[in-house]
Amino acid sequence: MQQLYYGDNLSILREHLRDESVDLIYLDPPFNSKRDYNLLFKTPKGVESDAQMVAFEDSWHWGTQAEDEFREISRQKNTDVAELMRALRDFLGENDMMAYLTMMANRLLELHRVLKPTGSLYLHCDPTASHYLKIVLDGVFGKDAFRSELIWKRTSSHNSAKRWGPVHDTIFFYSKTDDFLWNRVVEPYTDGYLTTHYRHKDKEGYFSLADLTGAGTRTGDSGKPWRGIDPFAKGRHWGIPNAALESRFPRKKLERLTTQQKLDLLDEAGLIYWPPTRAGKVSTPRFKRYFEEGDGVPAQDVITDIQPIGAQAAERLGYPTQKPLALLERIIAASSNEGDVVLDPFCGCGTALDAAHQLKRGWIGIDITHLAVSLIEKRMRNRYPALKAKGAFQTHGVPQDFEAARDLAARDKHQFQLWACSLVGVQPYRSGKKGADQGIDGMGFIEVGKSKTAKVLVSVKGGEHVGVSMIRDLKGTVEREQAVIGIFVTLTAPTKPMQTEAAAAGHYESPHHGAFPRIQLLTIAGLLDGTESARWPDMAQGGHNFKAATPSEEDERQEGLF
Repeated sequence: MQQLYYGDNLSILREHLRDESVDLIYLDPPFNSKRDYNLLFKTPKGVESDAQMVAFEDSWHWGTQAEDEFREISRQKNTDVAELMRALRDFLGENDMMAYLTMMANRLLELHRVLKPTGSLYLHCDPTASHYLKIVLDGVFGKDAFRSELIWKRTSSHNSAKRWGPVHDTIFFYSKTDDFLWNRVVEPYTDGYLTTHYRHKDKEGYFSLADLTGAGTRTGDSGKPWRGIDPFAKGRHWGIPNAALESRFPRKKLERLTTQQKLDLLDEAGLIYWPPTRAGKVSTPRFKRYFEEGDGVPAQDVITDIQPIGAQAAERLGYPTQKPLALLERIIAASSNEGDVVLDPFCGCGTALDAAHQLKRGWIGIDITHLAVSLIEKRMRNRYPALKAKGAFQTHGVPQDFEAARDLAARDKHQFQLWACSLVGVQPYRSGKKGADQGIDGMGFIEVGKSKTAKVLVSVKGGEHVGVSMIRDLKGTVEREQAVIGIFVTLTAPTKPMQTEAAAAGHYESPHHGAFPRIQLLTIAGLLDGTESARWPDMAQGGHNFKAATPSEEDERQEGLF
């Protein structure tokens, strides 16, 4: 199951996802931090251009939509959540934070519904609203369903006036029931850790010393003496490293053995270290944990070994809230198995989907912007050549035919423009200056010489009335912006005068690739059925328009198989 949806995740969850159909949910929702997340694109020279697009604006305001969603929560079967949200509204009032929490509560209720009884949910947030989100999670899942609060150090330092530098994010881990899936995951050992902890050596190799007892007394076998040592007298009990026993004695029925018999087996296998006796007293033995390649420290709830994505990192796609692939791989490995289904309802640039695919899980992604959906489609096909095959994964909610395109243009002009730009293969455009877009909806770059590039501009029209004046405007914009090609994308077929005006603009002569029409007219119908396409030099590379994801190592090896 590889599925990508465009649209409001609340509607998509209700309409397309069955009860208890998902094994793991990861969500990194916008944090209501009062800032726009700008998806900044780079020019081929690596500097920020004036082509930028607001991917989403993470500010909510109390209004009609918030009131409607709050009313929905009041009608939910989960009365605990309804009571909780009413109490929060009394406390917070009808403000931006309350609008945000209302939006999140409705979606968390749906996520709880689609999660399997053995499933888990991870919610990634920052301190802006984390304290309120945890209360909402307690209401939806139950306070006993809370498992961990992970702290990820997302930056090394941060200067902040009159407060501690904010350098971490929070990830809340909840399970639907007590019968949740958990796989042991480890953090790799550091050189310093190995030197400090694996200081002992015998014929089998380097080993560290670990406790064979645990805190607290027990009345069963684990609290009884063994070889003259009574853990009960010291307020402790025997703690058996069962994994070590199972690996050394795979055929033995260990569950039938007493604690003392298991300790005998450990000693027989040479896994117990006996400290020298002191004044005739026998010291408490220790367990010998040998160093094994690929082993590591059990993963902790403070994550400092996974670094944020650097400015020049190969995996960076330019998305402002992009998380490291390694972070998502650790979460998915811990709480799912191969073949399970991972859901990300705020999938952004698709890191959770990428990690899920890498680990052989099925995945479902949802995002409310065409920009994100287009970015994910490109990312997954660049990373995994097998996904380039037709039908390898499905994208829902994106127009696949002319009638769907017309419907999108009528409902949401802005999203129609974003989608049309993705058809042409250019990045969306918004001027860094306030005001109009200056007649530009998309921008691409082409090579015109060694280390030299030029712009291609795109204008999108979704209305029923188009005319020759629009072509003249595009010609003027191309000249003003010193671009080499202008592309006019229209839902309605261009008129004869429009075609004449475009032809009169002549051609752009590429130094290496021949001549290309300076003004090109393309229809949505032609782009969808493949009879029309934009023409400019070096279009196949595409790297000047959207940054390509690096192919996965596995798919690089297997690319010839597909």
